[in-house]
Amino acid sequence: MKTHGVSGKDLAERMGVTTVTVSNHINGNPSVEILERIATAIGCQVGDFFESSNDNTINCPNCGTPIKLTAEKLEGK
Repeated sequence: MKTHGVSGKDLAERMGVTTVTVSNHINGNPSVEILERIATAIGCQVGDFFESSNDNTINCPNCGTPIKLTAEKLEGK
């Protein structure tokens, strides 16, 4: 929100919800659908909410804990 100059009140108006609802979404554990609605209202991509690094980690947007991303090929797939 800060990067795009959007206040909580502005975001609430754009989403058609109350500022309390926006606060609950931001400070809680929003679903992908809510993240998509917030991104659309702000004018960004959902991926912009997550900090990434070159070592396949992202930081949790809620608590900041680094999360290591790994992928492996399943046998027979």
